[in-house]
Amino acid sequence: MKNKSSSLSPPANQRTSAPSPPANQRTSEPVINFSHVVKNFSRNNQKTFKEFLPALLMGEKTKVGFTALDDISFEIKRGETVGIIGPNGSGKSTILKLVAGVMSPTSGKVFTQGKISPLIELGAGMHPELTGRENIYLNGAILGLKKTQIKQYLQEIIDFSEIEEFIDQPIKHYSSGMYMRLAFSIAIHVNPEILLVDEILAVGDTDFQAKCFKRMEEFKAAENITTIFVSHSLSQVESFCTRVIYLNHHQILFDGNPTEAIQKYFSETNK
Repeated sequence: MKNKSSSLSPPANQRTSAPSPPANQRTSEPVINFSHVVKNFSRNNQKTFKEFLPALLMGEKTKVGFTALDDISFEIKRGETVGIIGPNGSGKSTILKLVAGVMSPTSGKVFTQGKISPLIELGAGMHPELTGRENIYLNGAILGLKKTQIKQYLQEIIDFSEIEEFIDQPIKHYSSGMYMRLAFSIAIHVNPEILLVDEILAVGDTDFQAKCFKRMEEFKAAENITTIFVSHSLSQVESFCTRVIYLNHHQILFDGNPTEAIQKYFSETNK
């Protein structure tokens, strides 16, 4: 949602995004900015609709279940490759979902600039009844490509995924590794300006993982694509990322050199 001038103050939980400037005007300006972001989840958020409706009729009040992020502030500049590490439940995936725009902060502000290609949850944005080929068109449209553009990249996407013999089968028959191959291939061929990768590479075989990292290294070398990488593989984070944010207790405990971030992680977890 773009900012609109107004005499009224913007809401506290505002999330804003902006188109990218022309290529000849691009510098190392921030493309992601979190300002005092808090994200709470309520117990009612965890209910299914079947559970939620009776609770609503009984007049149950929404209860705060937990805080995923507590007063988080940082910025990421164009071309940076940033890792996020931390124990389970520290808020890593929540940050990616806020960047992707699939959820809004409870308070604070999230700003993004540029086309975002999220690889957050395996199968997200995919329709199980559609074929791999049809899902390429579906995902391409979701990510803002026109049909003619998708056609242009179609064969490259299929070739990179290495699942051409299965591309016209419904993806409900795909293994998790095949899902990952297709999702990653789509994400890197839609001209992303911000690439979000959350543990998805963990389900692939080692050869395809190496192929994915090689492509992401090319993005890093180009210095015009921003990547946020979340992984429990600290060795991958250290070798791939130029900066690492360490989260724990729903806050940022360190933001900087990858090796120092990992040392901080181990010192905290071994207490």
